[in-house]
Amino acid sequence: MLSRKNKLLLLKVLSLFSVVRGYNVLMIVIAQYLASIFILSPKGSLGKVLFDLNLFLIVLASSMVIASGYIINNFYDAEKDLINKPRKSMLDRLVSQRFKLTAYFLLNFLAVFTASYVSFRAVLFFSAYIFGIWFYSHKLKKVVFVGNFVSVTLAIAPFFAVFVYYKNFDPVIFVHAIFLFCLMLAREMIKDLENMAGDLAQNYKTIPIIYGPTLSKVGIAILILLTWVPSWLLIKKFEVGAMDYYFKGCVLLLGLFLFLLWRSKTKKDYVWLHNILKLIIIVGVFSILLIDVDLVINRLLLWKIV
Repeated sequence: MLSRKNKLLLLKVLSLFSVVRGYNVLMIVIAQYLASIFILSPKGSLGKVLFDLNLFLIVLASSMVIASGYIINNFYDAEKDLINKPRKSMLDRLVSQRFKLTAYFLLNFLAVFTASYVSFRAVLFFSAYIFGIWFYSHKLKKVVFVGNFVSVTLAIAPFFAVFVYYKNFDPVIFVHAIFLFCLMLAREMIKDLENMAGDLAQNYKTIPIIYGPTLSKVGIAILILLTWVPSWLLIKKFEVGAMDYYFKGCVLLLGLFLFLLWRSKTKKDYVWLHNILKLIIIVGVFSILLIDVDLVINRLLLWKIV
């Protein structure tokens, strides 16, 4: 049995993991590596990508900046989260605000230091990324629609870093990015519907608060319909292998999403819609493996190092 001291330590570790959204950071790391292997550098060997030191440092720096971003976001949203996410908020409060700020500055320093081993441009990119996250959390988050747009832009920035590193300008990458951007922006707007009580109490200017839930649903529906355009292009115009089954499934599931969206009225309904979009994004990360199934099998069997 764990002693009381060890139980408290374990709870604080879980609290910190909750604050930095460790599961989200892990998913982004996996997505960056899968995108590097199967989209950005499909002709490179598995070992060459996995043991690329510069790529590892870029992913590591991205992870630390994202984690620090969740910390500063948690810091500014502490009061709002007490209303919207009371259980998570109580867990997060096991770690003091002072410790969170210390971790925030330490992670950002380490991220820039790590980026310095890659290039000066990497240092500039991650410095700008850190500032962008802080400015969003401090100011832009409360600005109607601008906060949603900037949030999604910051969320896909780590993939932009890997994209620039490989200098791959294939149009299929931009189509993938448009699909992901529309999906994530719709998810952010669903979160606004889900968190109306806390946003209203803390004077956040979100679309459902300023213009009403109905107009917010119209905007979400438009974004979902827009995702069908890149989905169709990726199915019909680009070679994405067996991943086209993923996009076909998305079209059907998003059709169901639209039906449920117009029937939704309560926070519980919006949580379900949020989880549907989250599921689509997570499945999409692992569906990258379907782009070239033979390549996956060969790489796993042969494990080419060079």
